[in-house]
Amino acid sequence: MPVVGMIGGGQLARMTHQAAIPLGQSLRVLAVSPDDPAALVAPGVSYGSHTDPEALRGFASECDVVTFDHEQVPGEYLRALEAEGFTVRPGSAALIHAQDKLVMRTRLRELGLPAPAFSEVQTPDDLIRFGEEHGFPCVVKATRGGYDGRGVWMPADADEARKLAEELLAAGTPLMVEQKVRMRRELAAVVARSPFGQGAAWPVVETVQQDGICVEVHAPAPGLDSATAAHAQQIAFRIAEELGVVGVLAVELFELASDGETDTAPRLAINELAMRPHNSGHWTIEGARTSQFEQHLRAVLDYPLGNTDLVAPAAVMANVLGAPEQPTMSVDERLHHLYARFPDVRVHLYGKSERPGRKVGHVTMLGEDVELIAPRARLAAHWLSHAVWTDGYDIHGGQQR
Repeated sequence: MPVVGMIGGGQLARMTHQAAIPLGQSLRVLAVSPDDPAALVAPGVSYGSHTDPEALRGFASECDVVTFDHEQVPGEYLRALEAEGFTVRPGSAALIHAQDKLVMRTRLRELGLPAPAFSEVQTPDDLIRFGEEHGFPCVVKATRGGYDGRGVWMPADADEARKLAEELLAAGTPLMVEQKVRMRRELAAVVARSPFGQGAAWPVVETVQQDGICVEVHAPAPGLDSATAAHAQQIAFRIAEELGVVGVLAVELFELASDGETDTAPRLAINELAMRPHNSGHWTIEGARTSQFEQHLRAVLDYPLGNTDLVAPAAVMANVLGAPEQPTMSVDERLHHLYARFPDVRVHLYGKSERPGRKVGHVTMLGEDVELIAPRARLAAHWLSHAVWTDGYDIHGGQQR
């Protein structure tokens, strides 16, 4: 059997390893530490940094194809691996669009795909001019490295923008700025593409954000009309094809608020890209015929892609985030109570230590309607992180009795 290697030992690698087992695979992982989530469960682990070219080369030599748990591997190292004949999927030419937001925005504009107005920021005056033209507040982003709300700022006026730009540029942070759009909600279109060119898509989902972090995913997105859902999937497939993505591609989207026009065309704008399994697709483990993790493996191996139909009318995933104060109750005891109250909940814990705001796991609920199961999933995740049953909900999702 071919050997798939994943650079990075986080929870995505951990769940990809679990998906590899039924395929007859044993995923190899390049981890930093034996305490990394994937290193705790995968038998084939190498240790080294994704910024060490020799560690990358040695790891790639053990694998038939190399893929990623994150997008932080320097592009020049990936290009060197490709030049030496190693198979890297997605390739460096595609992955740069998930690594550099300015490169991504520029390419999407060339393709005529919907996105907010943007500009590179080289001086504070660049930022102020953009804000004066497109309005404050605007969205300032570090072009590389930002994640889960980090590397994003929203200056409210020109004075705040100047101060922010001066500080960040002096620290050597490459910046860009985007127009702040009027959005109704955030969506995600997750697709997969194989080297052969086969594509597969899961239903478009709604992602619920809190302080820049995804806290819930509702599948399918409630109330999303079929034309907008199809448009979102078409955008994702076109990006995958044009950029040559191999594997899972998640396209984060803004569904724009109505501007009162009579035009009924779908109103979407692209936010971010991820070329790997993504938080917005975790629900597929239980909620779809083929999970995003299995599909990613199929894609990078150029196997025929799997069926993406839902196994229930609705699925909700809620992230388990570390509480402000770690509970004294053990995780084991919390699980006892959770399973007693919600025997149908599916729990995925990542083997991470708990700290405030850290993603340490997720829960998934399946049911007939998103609105009915979302409160139950939310309550289950809150219990696991806080060891407190919040007021307001009973086990059926209604008001507490």
